[in-house]
Amino acid sequence: MAWIRPTTGIALLLAAAVTWTAPAAAQFQRQTPPETMQIEEQPGYEPSTEEERLPAGYQRQLVFFRTTAAPGTIIVRTSERRLYLVTGRGQALRYGIGVGRDGFTWSGVETVTRKAEWPDWTPPPEMLRRRPDLPRHMRGGPDNPMGARALYLGDTMYRIHGSNEPHTIGTATSSGCIRMTNDDIIDLYSRVRVGATVIVQR
Repeated sequence: MAWIRPTTGIALLLAAAVTWTAPAAAQFQRQTPPETMQIEEQPGYEPSTEEERLPAGYQRQLVFFRTTAAPGTIIVRTSERRLYLVTGRGQALRYGIGVGRDGFTWSGVETVTRKAEWPDWTPPPEMLRRRPDLPRHMRGGPDNPMGARALYLGDTMYRIHGSNEPHTIGTATSSGCIRMTNDDIIDLYSRVRVGATVIVQR
């Protein structure tokens, strides 16, 4: 679904006053991030349309964003619970995300090596040891924890993917993957190419 944001002079001035991200860390340190929640994957659960609606602070929007990264770069700021897709000209698309809980956070630079629509889900062995009740394999679909789309990062076990648990956006709940609503991952998926750089920051 295409997304269009008004770009009148007044809107830009208001956006600059509210969302200018330099220095972004200082801006978001004033906001206490949601506490880590022990919410495990819920295979078989299909969210309602109402559940897919995020609070205003996590809704997708175009913001001013100061960076030297090239357009097309994805920058994940886990402490903010936000992902930025650099668009150039000092701007980026900002998305709300869910991130890894305590003990499952990570940072570094990876590359998108594969993209998939309605990906299957195969829980890794370490997850099955924690959750022996999980299915060993689950086909893609609206009730799959991987959601509508997935971007695979390097040769790691981590993904940027959709979710059947939109209520976890803005929290630290995952096993290290970056969660988005299905609507947002579909939008991001359509804009990102294989080979794109992904920078994950704490």
